[in-house]
Amino acid sequence: MRNRSRLAMMAGVALLPATAVAAYAAGSERATTTVAPAATRDVLAQVVDPAGAKGRTLALSKVVIPAHTALALHRHPGNQIAYIERGTLTYTVRTGVVKVYRGPADDHPKVVRSVRAGQTGSVHTGEWVVERPGDVHFGANNGSGKVVILLATLFTDGSPASIPVTR
Repeated sequence: MRNRSRLAMMAGVALLPATAVAAYAAGSERATTTVAPAATRDVLAQVVDPAGAKGRTLALSKVVIPAHTALALHRHPGNQIAYIERGTLTYTVRTGVVKVYRGPADDHPKVVRSVRAGQTGSVHTGEWVVERPGDVHFGANNGSGKVVILLATLFTDGSPASIPVTR
């Protein structure tokens, strides 16, 4: 009986390093599968049925995209202007053509580039894009700081902010 007890103890000691490695690996796997922070969208102001746009909602929103985060492919149910307040947005267009502007918006803004279907371009701080309902696109923050976007939207009353596209 004593030999069996000794043999069991030796086997336990021999398996201890393997058990420790498995526990460490399981712990590190849990640490690496944490959920990445998601982008947030906050409506700052809005008006339903503004003069001249009955049946529409005019809104001002702020989107914050954390570092190393991409938005899903989507489109909008109306027109949207996206102004990059901070950071650089990596912007991919699947369908449509989206122009990137810079300069005073009320005094002949300058088109600095166009992002066409199948292309990806950068939209830097102080630049903006005008997205139309047929523009299927997504944005990503490939940098180490957050991207902050101010949005002006004119959507049909009750429409969602964005509509996912699965193609």
